[in-house]
Amino acid sequence: MSDVMIRVPSEVRDQLAAVAEARGTSLRALMQEIAAQTLTPEQIKARADRTRALLAERFGHYVTDEESAEMRRKMSEAAAARRAALADAESSR
Repeated sequence: MSDVMIRVPSEVRDQLAAVAEARGTSLRALMQEIAAQTLTPEQIKARADRTRALLAERFGHYVTDEESAEMRRKMSEAAAARRAALADAESSR
């Protein structure tokens, strides 16, 4: 296994170190976990294609590009609302 140095601001380093410590793991293990959970654009497309095929095969529903775009918009809005709520909660501490 080869090592890689990634330069990030000290605040980011400290945040990642705190998360790793809270989980009882190393920074290396935390980064490996994050990398394993983060999908590439190609993996996201493949997953979407498999989901579309499953919906068509099992339920007879063919997801349109418009439906996909609408769901992406809704998911983005939900994620933004969650981030805002977390930021509000953090600032009120």
